[in-house]
Amino acid sequence: MADFRTHLGVAAAGGAVLAHGGWQAGLWDAWQALPMLALVTLGGILPDIDADSSKAIRLVFNLLAIPAVVAGALLLQGRLSIGGLLLACGALYLGVRYLAGALFARFTVHRGIWHSLLAAGLCGLATAAISHRLLAQPDALAWGHGLALALGFTLHLLLDELYSVDLTGARIKRSFGTALKPLDWRSPGNALVMLAAAANLLPWLPAWAALPDLLAQGASLWR
Repeated sequence: MADFRTHLGVAAAGGAVLAHGGWQAGLWDAWQALPMLALVTLGGILPDIDADSSKAIRLVFNLLAIPAVVAGALLLQGRLSIGGLLLACGALYLGVRYLAGALFARFTVHRGIWHSLLAAGLCGLATAAISHRLLAQPDALAWGHGLALALGFTLHLLLDELYSVDLTGARIKRSFGTALKPLDWRSPGNALVMLAAAANLLPWLPAWAALPDLLAQGASLWR
């Protein structure tokens, strides 16, 4: 499998191509290209958060802790004193960074359900929902955010599969087929949980009509 730096570099390069190409095609403004680059890059390291000692799990849960603290501060600022608010925000940070990270590590297996196209789709849908509902982004841009994260996620899976083929020795390693797969066939229960989570996101997603138009415009970039 590829290492952390390789995944990060490839995802950042893919994000730069997507961000610049979309900007040149008029899909988003120059300043809106930066989140696209960031989301593809984040997606490119996201699958490895199922590796308990990886750099990815520490980085991702550190990043997730920041918006959790901001959201907590906004929700609680009128209900708590300054001291109480600081304590609550500190608890939120520690809870997301360490407790949520530890629970995730406890219930996931490396190269399991998290290394699948189903997980990529779920993360893309969640990103689109957050962008649209919480950040109030337009339908097309919110779908773009979801697709950007899913693209980075898929690049990671593809890169892991490419590293499973030893071209110099003309052989296929035992890890082949464990990354770029629809779902983890060994754990159908986990797949059902992911499908249920995706179904619960449906009411929060942007309008579906904006998605085909965005995909059509994106496809025109490569013609």
